[in-house]
Amino acid sequence: MVPPPPGEESQIILLPPGWQSYLSPQGRRYYVNTTTNETTWERPSSPSGIPASPGPHRSSLPPTVNGYHAAGTPAHPPETAHMSVRKSTGDSQNLGSSSPGKKQNKENTITINCVTFPHPDTMPEQQLLKPTEWSYCDYFWADKKDPQGNGTMAGFELLLQKQLKGKQMQKEMSEFIRERIKIEEEYAKNLAKLSQNSLAAQEEGSLGEAWAQVKKSLADEAEVHLKFSAKLHSEVEKPLMNFRENFKKDMKKCEHHITDLRKQLASRHAAVEKARKALTERQRDLEIKTQQLEIKLSNKTEEDIKKARRKSTQAGDDLMRCVDLYNQAQSKWFEEMVTTTLELERLEAERVEMIRQHLCQYTQLRHETDMFNQSTVEPVDQLLRKVDPAKDRELWVREHKTGNIRPVDMEI
Repeated sequence: MVPPPPGEESQIILLPPGWQSYLSPQGRRYYVNTTTNETTWERPSSPSGIPASPGPHRSSLPPTVNGYHAAGTPAHPPETAHMSVRKSTGDSQNLGSSSPGKKQNKENTITINCVTFPHPDTMPEQQLLKPTEWSYCDYFWADKKDPQGNGTMAGFELLLQKQLKGKQMQKEMSEFIRERIKIEEEYAKNLAKLSQNSLAAQEEGSLGEAWAQVKKSLADEAEVHLKFSAKLHSEVEKPLMNFRENFKKDMKKCEHHITDLRKQLASRHAAVEKARKALTERQRDLEIKTQQLEIKLSNKTEEDIKKARRKSTQAGDDLMRCVDLYNQAQSKWFEEMVTTTLELERLEAERVEMIRQHLCQYTQLRHETDMFNQSTVEPVDQLLRKVDPAKDRELWVREHKTGNIRPVDMEI
């Protein structure tokens, strides 16, 4: 098989009946016989006198975005070799070698944990689904080594762990606010108790009035802190605790769904490798029998070649079917991964925004509490400014005086 002559792609191609022309992802033209399923780089000019053995028709998984390979796209370049029997007066034709399509596919893709990715040397950069956004759907396709060195962790599992960690952080924030509420309640209780203390209750005058207002302000402040603790419970702690009550169950369902798709993908990949091995064995058997035919012609050998060719063709068809099923499974996994990772991204943004709003509510309540606390001491300030020792003395003397006659000296 040789590449087409330069400029052939731009010409109108007239092919024999049953042949169709396609372009490979690398831009090379190849030809498919829709009757025999034979594929070749060479442009067919007339029906071949010696039949060629057909094989699989499509290369597996052309790279597109982040390891996704769309199933059901137009035919791809030949996956494996298609052999032709040629007699020569020297060495026999080398049969069963891989076609250029297979070689290019092996060079352009790598398979990691049953998922096919573009080879980093041939395609170091890919178009992102959401450029400049650092989106989950672009950066978690491959598996990551476990930090403890005990294996690998799927990128999707890493995202799930972040979601569950976020839920745990949300729960701990709620517990933190609950402790803050307890402090407020205890503080309010102590303030109320202190406001009822009888110490210095006998202070008189304007200073006594100011002192009484100080104790009353403690009771008012206790009421402010009780209201603050109640609002913290209803407007901050409770929403944080109850946000997405079934979140863990939903994440488990999501994890099981993606895990099942990965298992199906692994199963399809194993089937592809098994079919590929079977095809290689059939091609080797056909090559051996063809060499035997060149050495010694016999009807039996020719019949064996026909059987071997049929088996090789069947193995090629099986490989093509397995590759198609793998492509479909990987396509389904890709679609679900994109949809699910974008949903996880939305959920995380929603969680962060929810917590931000409730923490803003916390600070707002704090400001209001401080303002109300200030209002409880304003009457105290007003009374303290009115404290007048002279006036207090006058009032006290008027109430408690015993007489205004001063003593005089005794006479002899």
